[in-house]
Amino acid sequence: MSEPDGTAEHLLSPRLASLAVRQENGRMTSPEALPAPVFDGPLLEIDEASVRRGEQWILDRLSLRVPIGRHTAILGPNGSGKSTLVKLIAREIYPSACDDGRARVRVLGHDRWNVAELRGLLGIVSPALERDLTVDPPLEALEAVVSSFFAARGLGPNHSVTEEMRQRALQALDLLGAGHLVGRELATLSSGEARRVLIARSLVHRPRALLLDEPGEGLDLVSRRRFLESLSSLAQAGTTLLLITHHIEEILPEIDQVLLLRDGRMVQQGAKAKTLTDAALSAAFGMPIRVNQSGAWYNARLA
Repeated sequence: MSEPDGTAEHLLSPRLASLAVRQENGRMTSPEALPAPVFDGPLLEIDEASVRRGEQWILDRLSLRVPIGRHTAILGPNGSGKSTLVKLIAREIYPSACDDGRARVRVLGHDRWNVAELRGLLGIVSPALERDLTVDPPLEALEAVVSSFFAARGLGPNHSVTEEMRQRALQALDLLGAGHLVGRELATLSSGEARRVLIARSLVHRPRALLLDEPGEGLDLVSRRRFLESLSSLAQAGTTLLLITHHIEEILPEIDQVLLLRDGRMVQQGAKAKTLTDAALSAAFGMPIRVNQSGAWYNARLA
């Protein structure tokens, strides 16, 4: 690896100076593609899972199956249960107990996980994570990525960063076109730039899949399209994408399965062309909706 140049050392805090490498036109020197994940089992299996908050069922006997390699979008209005579903998959909450003893949620074939191990296999990118990493104290972009190896927000005195960790962090940033952000604090980045750093933070673990919760939140039209095109590149390289959104415009061309949620229940599930229809979206959102297609992308408006 090239020796750090003076500019990078000047931009980084002392403890991060050793993480810097020479950058050329914002890209890492001699990047290599990340290896595509390989796994034979299903990414996600949910079998009649229910989640209750007080007297209200947030998820009501929800069932779905997402194989590895099948890029999937879960679409629904606000309040449909999408955020609860993300927490259920991430093992932040658990389904209501049942009497039959069946495992209601399996991720990569297992119903029991060490959460830290799960994070290495299923990368999660969400607005909540972005907010956590952009608040005080300031966090530099490369440090945000490297500290993922320790499941931490930033590097501490007891964290020993290896050469492989540095290389993988820089490689992930470069893969997303974010190598030029090394030395910048996350709080100074645009929403699109910060989102790329968050995905790089997940990619250093070379996960089987990425769970993307409302990935276009806070992005303008141009930034959102560029960001979505980056996700398309990841999908084409072999990383399975599970996209949670209420915007039909965010459904990538590579996504071939769409699930529609309403009031914690599955309205429809199937191939994209058969699910993104006027009738299906009108039922999911509770108002007449007209769906349009432009090339491989979809958009919708009220009828």
